[in-house]
Amino acid sequence: MDTQRQDSHLFQRGVQNTRVMVGPRPVVLSGPSGAGKSTLLKRLLKDYENVFGFSVSREYQAIQDPSVRNGKRLPFCTVRVMREEIDAGGFVENAEFSGNMYGTSKAAIQAVQAQNQICILDIDMQGVRSMKRTDLNPIYISIQPPSIEILEKRLRDRQTETEESLQKRLNAASIDMELSKEPGLFDLIIINDDVDVAYSELKKILVEEIQKAQGSKKS
Repeated sequence: MDTQRQDSHLFQRGVQNTRVMVGPRPVVLSGPSGAGKSTLLKRLLKDYENVFGFSVSREYQAIQDPSVRNGKRLPFCTVRVMREEIDAGGFVENAEFSGNMYGTSKAAIQAVQAQNQICILDIDMQGVRSMKRTDLNPIYISIQPPSIEILEKRLRDRQTETEESLQKRLNAASIDMELSKEPGLFDLIIINDDVDVAYSELKKILVEEIQKAQGSKKS
């Protein structure tokens, strides 16, 4: 079997093996940088050990010539195979940089579900819309700051941004917050003004899936 056919066969087999898997619903977290997603997620992971898992973002590297980088072989499929999978709806997000293609596959998410874990995806608004076209049925949650002014203060307090990058983030956040108002796009919008209140809201919407995951580990 030649390399191209072998890549295709292995990739397709991985998708087929996970397609029938079931488990807790995935969770999509979206919102601008500085809204507090990481803080809330860290608390979840601390309070609920082994309940949550992550799909490998940009799991597949579609490269023209498979190679070894930094001494480790990276997961890949050929450009042709990945384009076919994207067209077939096999990826929930994808992008192309410097001639290489990257993406998060449905199979990667379903593999986490197969471990009876809640798969967490931190994706942007474009990714949210892409996810809406799948049959994965996640819970959609937007984490937002109380205002652009408060977000700006949070970002400035980090002291990690140039003025140019800061303005780009604020502009993107403003657009993101406006788009999130679309009816039916999110199951819950959490305004993260008080982290304890925001965390309580987050746990409340996830309680059913958390109980599913915990119950499967006890049985």
